[in-house]
Amino acid sequence: MDLDSIKSPEDIRKLSLTELDELCGELREALLGKLSAHGGHIGPNLGMVEATVALHYVFDTPDDKIVFDVSHQTYVHKMITGRIKAFTDPDHFDDVTGFTEPRESEYDLFTIGHTSTAVSLAGGLAKARDLKGGKENVVALVGDGSLSGGEAFEGLDFGATLGTNFIVVVNDNDMSIAENHGGLYDSLRHLRETDGHGEPNYFKSLGYDYRYVAYGNDVAALVEAFKDVKGIDHPVVIHINTQKGKGYAPAEADRETFHFGAPFDLSSGNPLRISEEPDYGDITATHLMKLMKEDSSVAVITAGTPGVIGFGPVQRQLAGRQFIDVGIAEQEAVALASGLAKGGAKPFFGVVSSFLQRAYDQLSQDVAINNTPVVIGIFYATMYGMNDVTHLGWFDIALISNIPGFVYLAPTCKEEYLAMLDWAMKQTDHPVAIRVPGVKVIERGEIFPTDYSDINCYSLDQKGRDIALIAAGSFYSLGEKVVELLKARGYEPTLINPRFLSGTDDELLRNLEADHRLVVTLEDGVLDGGFGEKIARFYGTSPMKVKCYGIRKEFADRYDYASLARENHLDPAVIAGEIENILTK
Repeated sequence: MDLDSIKSPEDIRKLSLTELDELCGELREALLGKLSAHGGHIGPNLGMVEATVALHYVFDTPDDKIVFDVSHQTYVHKMITGRIKAFTDPDHFDDVTGFTEPRESEYDLFTIGHTSTAVSLAGGLAKARDLKGGKENVVALVGDGSLSGGEAFEGLDFGATLGTNFIVVVNDNDMSIAENHGGLYDSLRHLRETDGHGEPNYFKSLGYDYRYVAYGNDVAALVEAFKDVKGIDHPVVIHINTQKGKGYAPAEADRETFHFGAPFDLSSGNPLRISEEPDYGDITATHLMKLMKEDSSVAVITAGTPGVIGFGPVQRQLAGRQFIDVGIAEQEAVALASGLAKGGAKPFFGVVSSFLQRAYDQLSQDVAINNTPVVIGIFYATMYGMNDVTHLGWFDIALISNIPGFVYLAPTCKEEYLAMLDWAMKQTDHPVAIRVPGVKVIERGEIFPTDYSDINCYSLDQKGRDIALIAAGSFYSLGEKVVELLKARGYEPTLINPRFLSGTDDELLRNLEADHRLVVTLEDGVLDGGFGEKIARFYGTSPMKVKCYGIRKEFADRYDYASLARENHLDPAVIAGEIENILTK
């Protein structure tokens, strides 16, 4: 059919099953056209074509409610709910987000970019329906990888008690981003191998009715299964076995690589652009592999995202039991790391900045209060990283630096990062987090200190007068540019690398009062609760003026990096001009 004619699910509900199957093929072809040209989540969406079409074919959306977990498998959902041009017309490719977004459509119920949330959210919708006397179906779609997250279990545990219509569709493709890890997956595998008849059955043990669809890419079988539970009066799990990357041979053969990718050649699957630049993930993996080889007590942990820290299949195999993937479960990763450290091992947990937010309680309770020497590497902690509203990397300074006992380090470059990493892995006195310095690797060719045990001791890199810039981590280079501009205007600025985000160097700051009038802080993070506020608070009642530069508190979505920098005055010339205005008043 003419895909551009699809304005809502009503347009596909008129089709026969044969026509529906043909539609799936056309949607998959269009999907591959956009993905190969634009990039995005490839395998998850290719695998969910038939299930998404069947869900909207059977259920009366938007009156019936469908909640997608993670929602990086919702491209087809968007295609058949009025947003088809965003997938067929290159001029409109960026009209929609990569996740569900209520501002785009009434069919999108929540903005969801993190995992394991759908069952809990859908459970809330179902309970609200029951309280109001509604009759609509409520469907939660959750992947097998997402089941490793604690919230998924909590949602399933509560959902089973509803006693009313509550439908959980488990999309089981035997894969997370990489391979699945956890005892649950033996149970799922047994269910697949026994056509859903194996015991014990995880879902039935929680109290759910249970149905199994052996071939989850058969649209007719899915339609039959969904019709069978439509209007059901009790909680039920529909367990469907799908193929991640379905219909595109390279994605079926290499499911990990094709989970998410940049534009690629459709005929071969090869990326259109291959970066020759170094990557902090690869740098981290190479260094950790060396440490692991030298010391069998070193353990590297990931919460389902091994690629972030450079641990591909080869590195994982070489690391053996010293590499630990806990599944998509950051709480488990942090608490496990604390137990490892308490037991005398040397754990490193590598995690994306926004993902670590899910483990705040463990950072505080299980690590900081117990003062276990856990090391956490925080990646994409920058305004120049991922720019989806659900993946913002600028809240971690406020989150971590204000937990008592945590040492939060901010290296400025590759060499300083590795020096700090070596120290952190050797010391046993503190939990340490390291803010990996941005996305682009900067090499300074300098030798940095190897001992950071003098906590909160800043580095005075250039001594001047009147104006001092304290430029943290990845914004150190911004500070250098401002310094050069000020020198050209006749000033003699001081430049400081704070190194520590979790405290103040009181002696250095006090000494600045003798011959400085203004202190400026630069941080690649949110200003509210951030590093700069610590400096401003230190000088609170003194004559010293303090100007803090960073990012305003907001949930920005798919922002342009240059525009966001301008809006926050993060430009060397602007900063230098504002400094001069302050000094000349």
